[in-house]
Amino acid sequence: MSERPLRPVRADFTQFVPIGARWADNDIYGHVNNAVYYAYFDTAVNSLLMDAGALDLDTSEIVGLVVANACDYFASIRFPDAIEVGVRVEHIGRSSVRYLLGVFRKGDNSAAARGSFTHVYVERATQTPVAIPAITRAFLESLRTGA
Repeated sequence: MSERPLRPVRADFTQFVPIGARWADNDIYGHVNNAVYYAYFDTAVNSLLMDAGALDLDTSEIVGLVVANACDYFASIRFPDAIEVGVRVEHIGRSSVRYLLGVFRKGDNSAAARGSFTHVYVERATQTPVAIPAITRAFLESLRTGA
C-alpha cells in the first residue's frame, strides 16, 4: 500500500473557485458524499477555462475530456458550508493536462480533500486527440506558475 498523500494547504494552489455545498450534496451520514467532490473538481476547472475564454460550451470545436481522476479525503464538509476549490496545473503534455485540486472549507488553510483530474483535448466532432490550443495552453501555464 502506498503512503498517504500530504494534506494540501492554500499555498499549494494558484487559483480558487468558490462553490456552495448544496442540501442534496449531503449523504445519510450528514456530510458531502464522496462522489460529489468529482463534480466540484469539474465545476472549478471548467469555470476557470470559461472565464479565461478557453472554453465555450456551445461553440468550442476542441474540448477537454476527463480521462482520469482521483480523490483523497482528510476532513468532512457538509451543507451549508461555503467551499473553495483550489486549482493548480501539475503537468501539461501535447494533448493532456493534469490538475491538482483542493477542496477547502472557506477560511480553512488545510484542504478537506485533495484531487487530481486529467483532461485530454479532442476534436468535439470526432473525439480524436489533438494538441492543446494556444489560448488554452497559455492559460494552463498560468495555472501552473501562478502568473
